[in-house]
Amino acid sequence: MKKFFVFLGFALLLSSFKADDATEIQAGEKLVYAGSYNMSGLMTHIAQITMSTENVNTSKNQYLHLSCELSTFSKWDKFFKIRDLYESYVTPGSLKPNLYKRSIDEGGYTKKEKYVFKGTSVTSTSKKRNKPETTRTFTIGASTVDAITLLYKVRTVDFTKMKPGQTQSFTIVFDEKQIPVTLKYMGTETISAGNLGSKSCYKLSIGAKTDALRGKDKNLIWLTADNHKVPALMKFSIPVGTGELKLTSATGL
Repeated sequence: MKKFFVFLGFALLLSSFKADDATEIQAGEKLVYAGSYNMSGLMTHIAQITMSTENVNTSKNQYLHLSCELSTFSKWDKFFKIRDLYESYVTPGSLKPNLYKRSIDEGGYTKKEKYVFKGTSVTSTSKKRNKPETTRTFTIGASTVDAITLLYKVRTVDFTKMKPGQTQSFTIVFDEKQIPVTLKYMGTETISAGNLGSKSCYKLSIGAKTDALRGKDKNLIWLTADNHKVPALMKFSIPVGTGELKLTSATGL
C-alpha cells in the first residue's frame, strides 16, 4: 500500500512542450481529489489529496507556493496511515523552482527532504526516520524541475498544437536523482470533472525510466481542455496494483 502514493512522485511528471504564454498559474486555487486503490477487484476510496496555490512574499522576492497534501481517511489509518506534504516555491510566471520540500509519513516510515535550487545546482538536505541528517550538492539539467512544479507547468502548454502520438522527453529530480520521463499526447476525451461538470479533456500518457510505473499507456492524466487545464483524472499502474485520483472540487480558478 505504501507505493500507492509513489504515484504522486511520478504522476506529476509532466511538461516540456512549448508553453502558451497566455496561460499563467494563479494564487488562490484549491483542487481536491478522491484517491482510490484497487482492493480485491474494487476501486476503494481511501484518501484525500488537496492541491493549493498561494503567494508568499519575502523581503527580497515574491514566490508562488505550490502545495500538495495527502492523507488517508481515519478508518484506513489502522491499516496503513499516510500523511504526506509536498511543497514547491517557484517564481511566478516562469514556475522556476527555488525551494522544494517533502515530508512523508507512510505506515510509520518517515522522511523529510529539502532542495535549494541555484541555477543548475541543487543542495539537498534529507533525513530518514531516526538516521542522521545528510546534506549533499549535485548538478541538474537547466530544464530539470521538481515533481510538484511539473504538474502545474504542464497546464501552461498549448495542446491545441499537439498531434495524437506526439512525444517529448524531459527530466525530473526526485529522491536526489534525475529521472528521464516521456509524455505522450493521446487526444481528447470527455469525462466528469467534479464540481466543474462534464468536461472535454486532453489525455496524456506518462512513461518514466523507473520500476515505480508499470504498463504501456497505463499511467494517464486528463487535463480540462480550457484555459485552466485542471487535472481532472489520474490513473496509475504500479507493482502492487492500480489506482486513480478523481477531481471532486476545484475553486479559485
